[in-house]
Amino acid sequence: MEDLLEQLAQAWERRSEAGSRIFTVPAEVRYLDTEQLADLEKALRDWAHAAKRRDVRLSRRKILLLFLLIRHTGARLGEICACNPQEDYGKDDRSLAVGQGAARRRVPLPAPLADELLQAVGDGLLDASDGSPLCVDPGHLRRKLYEQADRCGLPRDLVSPSIIRRSRGIELLRQNVPLPVVQRLLGHSTPNLAGDYLDFSDEDMDKTLRRVVDRESSRTSARNCFFGRITNIERGDIQSAVRLLSVGGHELTAIITNGSLERLNFRVGSFATAAVKATWVTVSKTDDLANSAVNRFPGVIERITRGRLTTEVLVHLSDGVEVCSIITEGSRSALDLAEGLNVWVTFNAFEVILNAE
Repeated sequence: MEDLLEQLAQAWERRSEAGSRIFTVPAEVRYLDTEQLADLEKALRDWAHAAKRRDVRLSRRKILLLFLLIRHTGARLGEICACNPQEDYGKDDRSLAVGQGAARRRVPLPAPLADELLQAVGDGLLDASDGSPLCVDPGHLRRKLYEQADRCGLPRDLVSPSIIRRSRGIELLRQNVPLPVVQRLLGHSTPNLAGDYLDFSDEDMDKTLRRVVDRESSRTSARNCFFGRITNIERGDIQSAVRLLSVGGHELTAIITNGSLERLNFRVGSFATAAVKATWVTVSKTDDLANSAVNRFPGVIERITRGRLTTEVLVHLSDGVEVCSIITEGSRSALDLAEGLNVWVTFNAFEVILNAE
C-alpha cells in the first residue's frame, strides 16, 4: 500500500504541475472504478437477499456489510474486523472509529451505510459478546467476494479487500479530493509531502471528507439523477450528443454545447451525473413511439401526491432510481394514473443537465 500511495502521490503532483483538474491513475495500478464497485455491491446484495434460511441470510449480510465498510471507509480489513459498532460508531457525526494507536481515526459514513450498520446491530447480526462482532475469517471473505466477482464478470484478483480499499482512494482522488485528505482517510501519512499541505488542519480534512461523503449519498439517492460512465460522444458543429450508461444499466442521451463539452472536459470513459427537472418528465401508460423523447424508461408508480392544479407522480425504476414528474391534475385524471401502475417516463435529450464527476 505504501508503494501505491507513492505512485498516486507522483500522479497527483504531475496533475498539479500540469495545471489539470484530471487525475490519471498510473497504468500499472490495479483497481475497480465506481461502476465496477456498484456492480459488485449489487451482486452481493442479490446474493444476500436470495438466502432462504435466517442464519444464512444473516451470514451473507455480514459479508455485504464488511464489503460496504471497506468500500466506503478505505480502512484495512483488520481495522474493520476490530471495530465494535456499538462502541466505535458516533451517532452525532455519523462516523466510525477505525485503526489503533497513531493510525486511529474517525471516518464519515454515508447515511445509507450508517442506517444499514445500525439496522444490523438492531437485528442482532453483530453480536458484541466477544468484542469483535465484525471479525471474519479473511479466507472466507475472499472466497465469497470471488464468487460474486464471477457473477458480475469481474476478475477475481480485483476484488480483494486491499484492492477495494485502494479503489476507494483512487475514487476520491478522481473527485479532486486533496491527496493529504485521502491519505488521512486511508490511515497513512507521508512526511515528505507534509510541507506542501501545512494549511490543511484536522478540521479542514474532516469537513472535506464529510462534504464528499454527503455529496456521494445525495448523488445516489436524489430523485431524477443518474450517475454513470460516458460511453459515446457525437460532436456536431455547435452541440454534441453525450451518451451516458448509468450504474443501474439505463442509457441516457444529453445534448450540450461544444463549449460545455470542453469546459467540463468530458471524454468517453469519464463519469458524470445526469439530472432532469420534474416538470420536464412525461408519464405515460405505454411506450409511445410517436413521442420524440429519446430517454424512455419503464417503472412503477410508487406515490401520487395530488394538488388542486398540479400533481406529483413518483416512479420507481428497476434499479431503485426515483423519477419524479410534475403534471397537471387534469392530465393525471385523463390518464387514470394510480399507485402501483406500470408506466413509462420519458424526457428529451435537450432537457438533461450533465455535471462532471
